[in-house]
Amino acid sequence: MARQPQDLLHLLTRAERLAARRIQSVLDAHDCSVDAWRVLDLLSGDEGRSMTALAEDAALPAPTLTKLIDQLVDQNLVFRRVDPADRRRVLVQLTPRGLRRRRQLSRAVRAEWGPGSPGLTADEEDQLMPLLGRLSGALADGGDKEGATTTAAGSPVGRAR
Repeated sequence: MARQPQDLLHLLTRAERLAARRIQSVLDAHDCSVDAWRVLDLLSGDEGRSMTALAEDAALPAPTLTKLIDQLVDQNLVFRRVDPADRRRVLVQLTPRGLRRRRQLSRAVRAEWGPGSPGLTADEEDQLMPLLGRLSGALADGGDKEGATTTAAGSPVGRAR
């Protein structure tokens, strides 16, 4: 039987929704949403991230991200600052409290979602990550399957931010 494009979409959607539900059950104990957890995790670097890059990487519409960042600012988990390289741009960065919170949430998620936890062996996960990264990169680049490059973790790289 020939595979249909919607077959892949259905499987990816189901896997993402089930994974998000499982992670949310862990985050509920910490009064945190999956979107907030994703944003805190994306901000784990020291340099800060632009709102545009953060919205793209978190797969959130800009107004939704703005509202979420406002909430995280109110909780003293992140702060906004002007980008010294481009004063028109705003960067978002973790506060020390936000860094501690990110670590706490990461430990809780890792405890629930350890190696083999989602039903995959470590080898299967190592195979899946680059494939999903390549697919994400190709879709983000408008379907250019040849030009998509990924990191070892499967994240798309080489795109302008």
